[in-house]
Amino acid sequence: GMVGSAIYRQLKKNGYKELLIATRKELNLLNTDAVEKWFKKNKPDIVILAAAKVGGIEANSRYSGDFILENLKIQTNIIENSWINKVKRFIFLGSSCIYPKFSPQPIKEEYLLSGPLETTNEPYAIAKIAGIKLCTSLKKQYGFDVINLMPTNLYGPGDNYHETNSHVMPALIKKFYDATQNKVSKVTCWGTGNPKREFLFVEDLAEASIFFLEKISSNNELLFDKNSLFNGIINIGSGTDISIKELANLISEEIGFQGDILWDVSKPDGTPRKLLDVSKANKLGWVAKTNLHDGIKKTIRDFISGIKENTIRA
Repeated sequence: GMVGSAIYRQLKKNGYKELLIATRKELNLLNTDAVEKWFKKNKPDIVILAAAKVGGIEANSRYSGDFILENLKIQTNIIENSWINKVKRFIFLGSSCIYPKFSPQPIKEEYLLSGPLETTNEPYAIAKIAGIKLCTSLKKQYGFDVINLMPTNLYGPGDNYHETNSHVMPALIKKFYDATQNKVSKVTCWGTGNPKREFLFVEDLAEASIFFLEKISSNNELLFDKNSLFNGIINIGSGTDISIKELANLISEEIGFQGDILWDVSKPDGTPRKLLDVSKANKLGWVAKTNLHDGIKKTIRDFISGIKENTIRA
C-alpha cells in the first residue's frame, strides 16, 4: 500500500538492510494461523503496522461491516503475535478519525473517547481505537514496547484512485484529470465543500515513523496522561488545514481543468473540521517538511506517470 511502500523506502534510505516484507499473496493478514506461522519463522525485532482496510466516505458507508471486521482481525493478529514473539519495538499507525466528530480544534491526543464519533467512518474508527487500547493494555500489563502514531489524512505516490473506494485527495485528482482528458465542462463533487481537512504527505509520515522508532522511548513522559497512565498516542500532521472547496480549486488548477465545479449537497460532508494538535510531536523533535502545494504537484506527477506506464504495458 501507499503507507507501507513509503516506510519501506525510508527504511532503505536510512540504511536498514534486513527488511521482512510479505506481499498480500504471500501472507494473508486476516488468517490467524498464517500470521502466527510467519512470526515464528521470521522472528522480527521491530514491527511497524501500516496495513489496514481503508477508504473514503462512500466505501466506509457501503462496506461498514468489512471495515470493522477486517481491521480488527489484522490488528489483533499482528499485535498479539508481536507481543508473543517478544518484538523489541512496535509502531501502531492509527488515524485522526479516532477522535470525536465535534472535538475542540486543534485536536489533542487526550480528546480520545470524549464524545461520539463521525457516523460515516465509525466502524473503522472503532477498530483503530481497539488497536490502540490493545497496545496500551499490553504495555501496562506486560511492558510491551509500543508507540501509537495517529496520522491525519494522507496522500502521495502510490495512493488509491478507485472511483468509489478512494479518499478525497486521490478522488479529486482522478475526477479533474479524467474531466480534462475527456473534455468535460463540469465536475460534480460531494457535499458543500465547506469542511476543512488537514493533509500530510506520505513521505513525511514515513520519516515520522522512523524518527519515533529510533529516537523516542515508549516511557517518554509525553506518552502518559495527566494521571500518569500510558496512552502512547502522538498526533502526526502538518498543523494546517484547508477547505475541501479550496482543495478542489487547487487540484483543478494544477491539472489544468477549465470547467465548472459543482457541489452535490445531498451527499454527506463528514466531520466539519479535523485539525490535529501536533505540538507533542513537534516538542519531541519531529516536524512535517512537505507543504501542500509541493505535495500535490508530486502526487499528480506520480498519478499521471502511472497512467502512462499502464498505457504502455497495455
